[in-house]
Amino acid sequence: QGIEILPGHICFMITASDMQSSPGKLNDVTTWCLLVNDHLAGDQQNTGGDRGMPAPAIKGLTFHISTPDPVQIEPYIPLIRKVGDHARLHLHLGETTEMLGKGMDVCVAVGKSGREEIVTCIRRMAEEGESEEMVSEQTFEKYLTFPYVPDLVIKTGGSHLTDFLIWQSVYSELFFSDVNWDLFRKVDFLRALRDYQARVRRFGK
Repeated sequence: QGIEILPGHICFMITASDMQSSPGKLNDVTTWCLLVNDHLAGDQQNTGGDRGMPAPAIKGLTFHISTPDPVQIEPYIPLIRKVGDHARLHLHLGETTEMLGKGMDVCVAVGKSGREEIVTCIRRMAEEGESEEMVSEQTFEKYLTFPYVPDLVIKTGGSHLTDFLIWQSVYSELFFSDVNWDLFRKVDFLRALRDYQARVRRFGK
């Protein structure tokens, strides 16, 4: 595959219409990540790589489903739950959070807003009585609903990014694919990984 550097955490930004057009694709993408991990781990073992260094791996995956009405997604919840058959699924829908399975962390957040998350953080800090002197980036991050910091954010199709993970993704690499979600294939995913590998990350510097 020619991939030696992997993003530790990947976030896919999709829409409700994407989910409706290809509801099983979340499961496909999760499987692709696991296959990439297995392939690179096998390569390292077969080539006698540095045994003191773990094989590169995708450790987490997030899917944000943008919708003003999470009820739209409810018919597809059984398919989303199937991700828990081979990964540890964290499903955030409305005010509820559901966890299933074990293995690589996969978060599915339906209709969530980054700005609302930040407002919620501030409210929680006030409720906990955090003093002004103690407030720092690290303090703030303790109150985030979604602690994931994506190395790579992938957006398929022509729609724009949402404000989801607006704090966490400030230094993320962005990959825009002109392929719509329902037509997004493993080869398109590998293209995004190769593009990520070719970049020099500056983390805002």
